[in-house]
Amino acid sequence: MFVLRKIKKLAGSIIRILYKLTYHFISIDDKLVIFISFHGRGYSDNPRAIYEQMRKDPRFNDYRFIWFIKNHKKKNVKIEGAEIKEYLSLPYFYYMSKAKYWIINCKMPTYICKKDKQIYLQTWHGTPLKRLGHDIIASEDTTFYRSGMTFEQMTKSYDIDVERYNYMISPNAFCTEVFQTSFQINKERLIETGYPRNDFITNATKEDVISLKKKYHLPLDKKIILYAPTWRDNSYVASGYTFELEADFHKWRKALGDDYVVVFKPHYLIINKYENDETLTGFLYSVKAEAEINELYVMSDILVTDYSSVFFDYAVLNRPIYFYMYDLDQYKGELRGFYLDIYTELPGRIYEDESKLLIDIKESVYDYSFLESFNQKFNAWQTGNCAQKVIDIIFSDIK
Repeated sequence: MFVLRKIKKLAGSIIRILYKLTYHFISIDDKLVIFISFHGRGYSDNPRAIYEQMRKDPRFNDYRFIWFIKNHKKKNVKIEGAEIKEYLSLPYFYYMSKAKYWIINCKMPTYICKKDKQIYLQTWHGTPLKRLGHDIIASEDTTFYRSGMTFEQMTKSYDIDVERYNYMISPNAFCTEVFQTSFQINKERLIETGYPRNDFITNATKEDVISLKKKYHLPLDKKIILYAPTWRDNSYVASGYTFELEADFHKWRKALGDDYVVVFKPHYLIINKYENDETLTGFLYSVKAEAEINELYVMSDILVTDYSSVFFDYAVLNRPIYFYMYDLDQYKGELRGFYLDIYTELPGRIYEDESKLLIDIKESVYDYSFLESFNQKFNAWQTGNCAQKVIDIIFSDIK
């Protein structure tokens, strides 16, 4: 295994060197658009919403679309109207050099080269609660990610990517300010449109809700709790992140009874120790990290989260949000810190005690006034046509 890893690493290095020597000689195709979501993990998020809206726009009838997805053959991914290529494969480097338009929601590798005439739209993937990039308050000895990057190395990786952006989506006025400091990007490249992925949330119907519950094999006569926590930056070993959740779903089942079911969508770096627990059958429905979270939002009645930014999007639905932050003291003291005053600006109450959380969910204890002021500040631009607004800006020269 060690020898195989060394060979793969060497091959990767050779491919990157050849790529840098040859990418200039590949001509740009003005009608080729590539899409990448979460480093090739799937067909999702803002790039998906933009792609699907482009498919409806007759201006792009003769355009070619390529999605880069990891292990796409094994996953048996099919995307109507698009080609699928393997992420970080040889075709990946070729088409990154050839496509006129890049639509991407994550930080790209530093070795990727962009030509002046290529257009890079960075959609990003959420309004941040936790500090990002240059805004992170860190001591001199703080390291980041499994690779152990220093603060300077981490921010440099952002700077290299930001330099390549032609446009970056801002979902709200708050992000317009934050992105300028965290990404060190000038305001002129920020397009204030709202997030395209939230068009689906804004426009969802009752029929959509029923259809989605059937798709995920969920009961139609029970309240659905979506539990979507995030990972913790400091929980990893050399082989990978090791974070295990401190949620006792057996306790949840006992406290909530037969009126509720839980849909559990962990961050992809969280270990799901309940995934094969047969004693929770009929109560706990675990979904893969790659699942389209907008679908989970729309079909759920309640959101439980922690430090994840999912609540910014979920608030569009005007449904109860509970914050289960059992490790709050450690998290705010040792990790990245927050942009918001979590005690006054979140659209819901913070719970450090699991039993109290479950009691309040069971008894429907929730103050909806949290949502009104929150949505005025963070979701005013979510008008249901954000994808089209983005397309009209990026492709403004196409008649």
